[in-house]
Amino acid sequence: MKAGQVFKRTLLALACTGGCANAFAQDSAAANGDSSQKKKLDAITVTGSLIPQTQLETFTPTTSVTSEQLKAEGFATVAQALQHLSFATGSVQNAQNTNSFTPGAKTASFFGLNPGYVKLLVDGRPMNNFPVLYDSTEVINNLNTIPTDLVDRIEFLPGGQSTLYGSDAIAGVINIIMKKKVDAPIIDARYGWNGLGGNANRHISFADTFSFGKFNITAGAQIESSQPIWSADRSWTSHNFENGASPALSGRDYLIYNSELRNSYYMLDPNRCALTTGQFGGTEGLQHRPGQGDYCGSFYAPGTSTLSGDSKTANIYTRATYDLSDTTQLYGDFSYNFDREKWSNGASTMWWGSSSKYTYIYDPDLDDFINFQKSFSPEEVGGYQHIMSKSYERNYTLTLGSKGILGASDWEYDISVMHGEDKLTQRPFARFTNAMENFFTTRVLGPDLGPDPDGNGFSTFRPDYAAFYTPISNADFNSFTGYLTSNAKTWQNIGRLTLTNSALFHMSGGDAGVAVLAEGANEGWDYSPDHRLLTGEVWGQSAVQGAGHRSRFAVANEWRLPLLSELTMSASARYDAYKVAGSTISKPTYSVGLEYRPFGDLLLLRARYGTAFKAPTLADQFTGNSSYYANPTDYYNCALLGYDPAVASISCPAKYNGAPVKGLQSGNPKLKPISATNWSAGLVLSPISRMALGVDFYHWNIKDEVDIEARDKLLLQETACRLGQLDISSPSCQSAISKIIRNAKGELAEIQTPKVNVANEILDTVNVNFNYVFSAGFLGEFSPTLNYTNILQHKRQPYVGDPYIDLLRSPYWSTDFKTKLAASLTWRRGKWGATLYASRFGKSPNYLATLNASSPYTKAGEGTLPAWLTYNASVSYKPLAKLDVSFIVNNLLNAMPPVDTSYPGTSSAPYNKYNYDVYGRTFSLEARYKFGP
Repeated sequence: MKAGQVFKRTLLALACTGGCANAFAQDSAAANGDSSQKKKLDAITVTGSLIPQTQLETFTPTTSVTSEQLKAEGFATVAQALQHLSFATGSVQNAQNTNSFTPGAKTASFFGLNPGYVKLLVDGRPMNNFPVLYDSTEVINNLNTIPTDLVDRIEFLPGGQSTLYGSDAIAGVINIIMKKKVDAPIIDARYGWNGLGGNANRHISFADTFSFGKFNITAGAQIESSQPIWSADRSWTSHNFENGASPALSGRDYLIYNSELRNSYYMLDPNRCALTTGQFGGTEGLQHRPGQGDYCGSFYAPGTSTLSGDSKTANIYTRATYDLSDTTQLYGDFSYNFDREKWSNGASTMWWGSSSKYTYIYDPDLDDFINFQKSFSPEEVGGYQHIMSKSYERNYTLTLGSKGILGASDWEYDISVMHGEDKLTQRPFARFTNAMENFFTTRVLGPDLGPDPDGNGFSTFRPDYAAFYTPISNADFNSFTGYLTSNAKTWQNIGRLTLTNSALFHMSGGDAGVAVLAEGANEGWDYSPDHRLLTGEVWGQSAVQGAGHRSRFAVANEWRLPLLSELTMSASARYDAYKVAGSTISKPTYSVGLEYRPFGDLLLLRARYGTAFKAPTLADQFTGNSSYYANPTDYYNCALLGYDPAVASISCPAKYNGAPVKGLQSGNPKLKPISATNWSAGLVLSPISRMALGVDFYHWNIKDEVDIEARDKLLLQETACRLGQLDISSPSCQSAISKIIRNAKGELAEIQTPKVNVANEILDTVNVNFNYVFSAGFLGEFSPTLNYTNILQHKRQPYVGDPYIDLLRSPYWSTDFKTKLAASLTWRRGKWGATLYASRFGKSPNYLATLNASSPYTKAGEGTLPAWLTYNASVSYKPLAKLDVSFIVNNLLNAMPPVDTSYPGTSSAPYNKYNYDVYGRTFSLEARYKFGP
């Protein structure tokens, strides 16, 4: 066998372990002179190029995960597999963040970049966008909607890929390739459970290929359900943190406080909390906060939220082809995905406070201005499992096309049209403002006795304090609560024509290939929240709303030029234009890559330079003026009273800590595209058969990023600017101060967060991967793999003119991991197989360090947390020729995140939920049966 064929077999083994039997057969046939099979091999198309080619390793590094690998490594979903790639170093919202805009959706952040910076494709076509915005600002794709058992393999290309795939491909491209053929009917069933409780899951799928002469159809279906994990199921999250930077403090479930800056609490219960002791599972009682006073509370209120939701999904996928002639094939793809999610925010967001309507009330018997605050216990609501918020997503895509050869030429064509829709119905549980305020006014406050005697504009009441400290009934709670209905939708239509010629003309190193692409499309977005969210009829909740559509077209050209037998150059260019709101936004991009093999197939040296972009999303442009109410900490006024940001959320008076403040955010139709330059350089060394070591360096320079500051960070920044910790004349300080609106008394009045092109970002990273497949004789075959990512530099400039922020050393701005490693060892022998998979998440900052905006890691208690290492293990056995069974354990050693003792005693969890989870060890039994001969 020639050296080139050995190298090609090596790359096939490494890129397609367990899933490329046909490719090996073709390669073997080609080695023996079978020209027809050789031609088929030449027709392989890899992600990252429109031109069919034989080389799997090109100037663009590619990571491939087969469906067999995905299962063997313990991943039940595509989302889990992508989130555990070594490239996925960024912190993201997840199912633990129940108070987010997208608690049911799953996404990932690659290299610490925005989750929307990766282009997600299914069979080379863009996935439908999720209709609701991630963190209220960003458009993402929901990885929940991909049926794992119907996936053939997943390919990830890091680096800017806009010259072939257009917008969004700044961090890279993920192409999820579905199964096109099944040899025999297959049914797969799995049952899983969690050793610590919750998360029991069931899964079943079926797939088959049917042939009727020239007509072939592959069809598959998958159904899966997963039960929730409640915070009460885990000792880490069931109650307030006991071993933190301050003593554990219970929730303030029944609280009366005054308007004085000393923030005194009144204990006005004649029974001293005796009537409340049955609440929160019997843990409610009289509590005390030093320097403030007494109240009724429980340490176990955090247990009422979910860490992982109640999920049900159903998926259908079909692929049909009809051979119209020897040179023409008609095809069609259809997929339908249903996803129902349920979750609970818990008692932390299910409460009532008199301040929202009255600001303060005057009690003539106390001669003081006071407020009430009450949380609702599980006993009052009838169990939080019965009032979970819900979402229903229905996602489908239909593609029709034709591909073949133009006449007797070497030109191949592929023409297709695609329509996709993603519809989401949200059913959040809500408290209705008037009904709840009227209930507590009647029950507790009593009649309005007129204005306060000091002329401050407050109302006078003589409250019934005993009634306030008496738990309410389920019927009472139901009288002012219920479900809302919000609807959201995205849609896209794409028409595409691709022409390719793998041998347009001959050069010194071989045949030159060319591809031409033309594409036209339109897309739309509509988010229509329940009208009550926009009119103040819902207590403590708000919504983002908006709608818009646009059309676009693109043309692209790609060349693959073998300059010498050792040297190949690839070049591509693309032009995209978007017509939106009566104007056109356009962006040209280009890319040049080199592959150099100085010692045959022993060594590949590669380099690439290109540009990429991300067009403003429809949400960026068309989000309407959306107001909301938040309960932030006014760090500036707290600082004036002597409270450091690290303790402000605990000790600062209620007047400046948790009082409702109006926020306003909006889109901007005048936004311009985010642009990026990206280059990479690396090598692939293959010293022996079926072994490869790859090392690649990547650099990004991203400009004109769209930004909306997080409220808390904006308030911290404004404080640092006003106190002189940051240069108050800097652009970022001036911007922060202009967006924090204060009244004549210096109190917070409004926080404004519009979208603007303001930020620049620079990123350097290195990735190392190693793959080897070797035989150990009678001991079987072993396949070790390793992928390691190290973020060498990541800095961001919030506004032009600002100094760059080192995100690797500024935890106030970022808690992303600097390093991440994923490694596995697979063994196969006869009917047996086993895989051990390890994930190592590098160090991350502790909580106290994230509060320091000006000089991180300088104050007492600030520091980093150690690396987190988890293992998955699987064992498979084939008792019958048609039956495979496997046993899988995720988080084999039940490893919990590193404990962060810098969290205060008011925290519900001593770890960063964006980086870690406490799900613990899970077990799965799976069986797959293949029918037929």
